[in-house]
Amino acid sequence: MESHTNSTNPFQHLIDLASERLGGKALLTNDDFFAPKSNLVKAIEPIFIPGKYTLKGKWMDGWESRRRRVPGYDWCIVKLGVPGKIQGVNLNTAFFTGNYPEHFSLEALYCPKVETPTSLTKSKVQWVELIPKTSLKGDSHNFFPATNDKAWTHVRLNIFPDGGVARLRVYGTVTPNWERLKKSKTPIDLAAISHGAQVITCNDNHYGRMENLILPGKALNMGDGWETKRKRVPGHDWIIVKLGATGSVRKIEVDTQFFKGNYPDTCSIEGCYYPKRDLKPEDFSKSRDLKWVELLPQTKLKAHHSHFFDKVLTAAAKEGSFDYLRLNIFPDGGVSRLRVYGFA
Repeated sequence: MESHTNSTNPFQHLIDLASERLGGKALLTNDDFFAPKSNLVKAIEPIFIPGKYTLKGKWMDGWESRRRRVPGYDWCIVKLGVPGKIQGVNLNTAFFTGNYPEHFSLEALYCPKVETPTSLTKSKVQWVELIPKTSLKGDSHNFFPATNDKAWTHVRLNIFPDGGVARLRVYGTVTPNWERLKKSKTPIDLAAISHGAQVITCNDNHYGRMENLILPGKALNMGDGWETKRKRVPGHDWIIVKLGATGSVRKIEVDTQFFKGNYPDTCSIEGCYYPKRDLKPEDFSKSRDLKWVELLPQTKLKAHHSHFFDKVLTAAAKEGSFDYLRLNIFPDGGVSRLRVYGFA
């Protein structure tokens, strides 16, 4: 759920490259006197606790510098969790009303090997401006597009002259090294975010965000998976994942961790080959000539359990090539993670 200030996210179909869930980290700042830089990349939405103070002042769920009394500006360097092309950002200033920055700018850097965080501040490091100095609104989502089409590993958020930002979201697409990944002699997770996979659409994600399905690691709790509402009409629920690359499938994991009284009774999985790899969410609801191939027949599931399917996969799974996978759950319920191991 977003913060209390409502706003439509134009980048919701993209991945937050800076999220701590993907390994994003606020490395260095010139000042975080009131609130630590680490808050910037928290995956959870910011909160406000009236009456809560620290020895330095009001407790705030964000990054906040002290009031600047000399010329200049404040900054924070963030390492992206995965390298990627940046298409937009959100500077969420939730709960910062009289203490948000008037302006900001954003710079980016591609530097996969960093000796120390402080080495990123040296004059020889060539930061590239993605978003010029731009005004901000307080207690709001501030969405801005970024047009540079290169891959980046770090961003530097500059705020003018000082103040607080609750969260920094850096939306884009992952740029995995497929030249290296294709040489792997063991199956890789084609549905991993770090390998460029994306959740495209689903018919229902009433309780759990559909993007949770392919997050790295185990789910943190029941709310960290994909969950649909209770189905009161005939049918079943489904979710579609775009694989990081076209590939064949050797093993699939369907994890229902934390889902005990609300796991699906059964599931099945289908694959679709579409070499252009450019389908949008609405394309799956239109009458389009998409040929879905059964990879996993409808199979019984257990509560709070990691299911691994290899021998029961169809011959088509291992022999065919697929760009999209559709997980069908019967009739409804929750799945925490989906892993699709194969070769590109």
